[in-house]
Amino acid sequence: MVNSNQKVELVIITGMSGAGKTVAVQSLEDLGYFCVDNLPPALLPKFLELMKENKDNKKLAVVMDLRGREFFDALYETLSQFTSDEDIREHVLFLDANTETLVKRYKESRRSHPLAPDGLPLDGIKQEREILDELKGRAQTIIDTSELSARGLREKILHTYKEEKQHVFSVQFVSFGFKHGIPIDADLVFDVRFLPNPHYVESMRELTGLNQEVSSYVMKWKETRQFLRKLTDLLDYMLPHYQREGKSQLVIGIGCTGGQHRSVALAQKLSDIVQGQYTSHVYHRDIDKRKEKQKYD
Repeated sequence: MVNSNQKVELVIITGMSGAGKTVAVQSLEDLGYFCVDNLPPALLPKFLELMKENKDNKKLAVVMDLRGREFFDALYETLSQFTSDEDIREHVLFLDANTETLVKRYKESRRSHPLAPDGLPLDGIKQEREILDELKGRAQTIIDTSELSARGLREKILHTYKEEKQHVFSVQFVSFGFKHGIPIDADLVFDVRFLPNPHYVESMRELTGLNQEVSSYVMKWKETRQFLRKLTDLLDYMLPHYQREGKSQLVIGIGCTGGQHRSVALAQKLSDIVQGQYTSHVYHRDIDKRKEKQKYD
């Protein structure tokens, strides 16, 4: 629980169109910021009042750019108010890139510049620099993304705004049954249907992998122990690379036939194994499917 007297951490993300504001706001969202894209500056004071009353989250990131250029006068006026507000800690993040890079990005995306919808991107970029010049001078952090990949920008954002000991990479294990379909959000999927099935043991048929009897049965086999050793070695190798790549969450699906026994027991076990090194969660997608079927039969 966040202390209600804690200051509101406000990050205003702005800068040149095409410089990476989308990557920046997504990175801050992964750090636990409440994020709003293209918020009119006139609404910012009211939004901040609501954040002051919020006991669970005092971190707000807002994107303000030339899609709302008619509001920039209001933004300058609003920013000047923050200096006297002791309940708000404000930080302006300005993203920039050289003109050549911005033109190249517009050509690659085949999008028009917001200030030159019917003209050349170069014309819009020149106008935008003039409009944003004053705001750039107000920024506490300026990041030039000309030579940065999306991953590189994300790393800079995380390094700048990450709180000490804050976890920004987590691993979620999802147990499921193949007969109900593979989870569409899984990054990796492992099939454990080759392992002995507790379903065929009468005393365990109506139980799940959360039951100690079922879990012990699944874990006692040589095949299971060998599978866990090999998969653990694989994860020890892969997870640091996924984390270094900039992923905020890795979803690993563990599937058996019905999603009741083997996959549940193994997802729980794997979550326990990686918990000491990473933030780990486990979700049993199909564990109640049998009860639901019986309810409607």
